[in-house]
Amino acid sequence: MDEIDPRRLVQIHPERISHVSSTDYPGHWPGEDHTWDLAAFRNNLRLDIQRLTPSTLDFDLVGVDASIANALRRILIAEVETIAVEKVFIWQNTSVMQDEVLAARLGLVPLRIHPGRLESWVPDATATDANTISFQLQVSCTRRPNVSRDETDPSVLYENSAVYSSSMLWQPVGQQAALPDWLADPPAVAAPDIVLVKLRPGQEVHAELHCVKACGREHAKWSPVATATYRLMPHIRIVKPIPERLHATFMQAFSPGVIGRRRTEGKKAGEGEWEVYVKDPRKDTVSRNVFLHPELKDCVKLGRVRDHFLFTLESAGQMPPQALLPEAIAVLRRKIRVVSEALEELMHPTALEEEEEAGGKADAAEEGAMDVDA
Repeated sequence: MDEIDPRRLVQIHPERISHVSSTDYPGHWPGEDHTWDLAAFRNNLRLDIQRLTPSTLDFDLVGVDASIANALRRILIAEVETIAVEKVFIWQNTSVMQDEVLAARLGLVPLRIHPGRLESWVPDATATDANTISFQLQVSCTRRPNVSRDETDPSVLYENSAVYSSSMLWQPVGQQAALPDWLADPPAVAAPDIVLVKLRPGQEVHAELHCVKACGREHAKWSPVATATYRLMPHIRIVKPIPERLHATFMQAFSPGVIGRRRTEGKKAGEGEWEVYVKDPRKDTVSRNVFLHPELKDCVKLGRVRDHFLFTLESAGQMPPQALLPEAIAVLRRKIRVVSEALEELMHPTALEEEEEAGGKADAAEEGAMDVDA
């Protein structure tokens, strides 16, 4: 595997870890200048997509500090805005489920709606077509005729024995029905097969759902990810040749697929000795099982690359996984911009603020003079 600067490694020992903190900052290494440089940062920054499915994105983020990686993770969980059910108006509910429990279940159903279509929700705001989307849920259960008397399956005996999320239907309000993009891609549930409640003949559920835009910081139902995690890239270095009789033991000490076996380089096919090598370190869980074998513990050094993060994002369904990271980066950039503008204002106040500050000092001086005269 490629050589890695030892300064980038978190070293893993049998019972402890070391070198966990970053060292690439000014003043740490004598005679070396590690002042932050934008060009160097751009040159070292790398993002590699490893796997993309309809619900999951795996990618590598290389060349950033843990604070940046963790900021992205927290933003993905709590600050990327989505749309979810906020208010439920229940007109009829004769099922066995209480109204408040049904409302809570409806609120957790992920909705496939682009958040840019709505304005962010403000507490106690009036619901309008600009900040609210409405869904209707109206299902009643009836007995199917001409069913065998020996049948016991409720889905065969009854019509609508279970209410699914697919029964939540979008109801346009205001100008929403006249917008082409809304009609071309109407709001809908992300997963149509979620069981909401079960019914029996004579029972009915009728509710109106109001959906608004907010973020996971307010409630988990607005979080766009089921999980957002990262781990550091494992680093395995074989420092001594492994005897062939111990190859199987060495390979079993790591996760499947981490260690491979091949002929010694320079030998023809079918000749020479076998050797083990690091095949795919990203599959390793860094269990440190290799240190349990006295004959192997001095043959390998384990570590993790401090600035190489293996991210896994699992979308909850509101947005495709490949859209989540750009949204999180946009939120992070807005936060940086707010801090930058606040610092700029603090360091270089505007003329109006300077006048107000000067006026305040003059008033204070005048009050002090009056106190002296008194």
